[in-house]
Amino acid sequence: MARIRVKYIKQDVDRHGNLRTYLAMPGRRKVRIRADVGTPEFWTEYHAAVEAAESPAAEPVISEDPGQPAAPGSLAWLCQRWYASAEFKRLGRSTQRTRRRILERCCAVRDQKGVTRGAKPYRTLESRHVRAWRDKLAETPEAANGLVKTVRRLFAWACDPSVNLAERNPARDVPKFTGNGEGWHAWTTGEIEQYIARHPIGTQAYLALALLLFTGVRRSDVVRLGRQMERREGDGVWLRFTETKGAARLAKQREIPMLPDLQAAIEACPSGHMTYLATAYGKPFTGNGFGNKFRDWCKQADLPHCSPHGLRKAGATIAADAGASAHELMAIFGWRSIQEAERYTRQADRRRLAGRAMRLLKPEGFGDASITLLPTGSAKDRRGAG
Repeated sequence: MARIRVKYIKQDVDRHGNLRTYLAMPGRRKVRIRADVGTPEFWTEYHAAVEAAESPAAEPVISEDPGQPAAPGSLAWLCQRWYASAEFKRLGRSTQRTRRRILERCCAVRDQKGVTRGAKPYRTLESRHVRAWRDKLAETPEAANGLVKTVRRLFAWACDPSVNLAERNPARDVPKFTGNGEGWHAWTTGEIEQYIARHPIGTQAYLALALLLFTGVRRSDVVRLGRQMERREGDGVWLRFTETKGAARLAKQREIPMLPDLQAAIEACPSGHMTYLATAYGKPFTGNGFGNKFRDWCKQADLPHCSPHGLRKAGATIAADAGASAHELMAIFGWRSIQEAERYTRQADRRRLAGRAMRLLKPEGFGDASITLLPTGSAKDRRGAG
């Protein structure tokens, strides 16, 4: 069969042997094309992607190629210097990607004259500018706060005496938006039961839920859990591992006992590999790959609003309601700060106190014929008395 060559189309093979197709136009972000090359569906996706990439609103990619540096003294130039710094490289890969994406989008925004933010001198940036950037994202407060946080970190690095590229941090005094404090939706016990009804024990979907709920790990760690981390002590099994998040800066060791329910879930769905969870190709999941798969399982259970991190919050809520102390929660979930744990214990304490104190709202003798909280007489009499 003759091979079809299409302008701007690039293909590669992922580590699972899957062929991936992209639209890769110069100076633009790569766009994944899902359909097979040459099919009608492909041409529909291809033309739509080309049209979007050629539109004025399309975001350019800030190149980190040293052969194509940004203008010295520009905001984009400062960003590139940060990307090349040892401090930035010590961040986790996902954190690096997130902060680069935020800054690249910020730098790509054009003013009324068509000049991008990235092309402007970073030394002229003031707090009012950062505040204006934040306010334009007011409808998505998490994105707005992420922008403020990232610009603040960028200039904190630039202001360090050992770097000495800036004298002040324009984002330091720009407050973040106050959110509702809830973040990811915490699963309810009813939602857990609904998920299990669709994915019973013996399925990989059930095993994934059990691993998340009974270990309290993040999705970046659940894909790494496996037999190599098991340690038998007495009559029980413990899991010992190092958290992925923040490992480049400060390794956090975790040790948690394996509950019988989790052991049953693992035995009912053996992967045949060192890791408890494996793809259809016999490989460990990536964090993003597992997130996509778990999202599919939730949708199948009619729970599209639920997430892996929501099970971590559910576990903390269940443990706190059962009487776990803040320090016990810290040991389970790996928190170094007691403030995070106290959020759950305070909420549980309020619930218990309310349950015990509600009876005090009832006045003594209430319910007897002689006791009433309402004025006597008819409504007409009361209006007349007023």
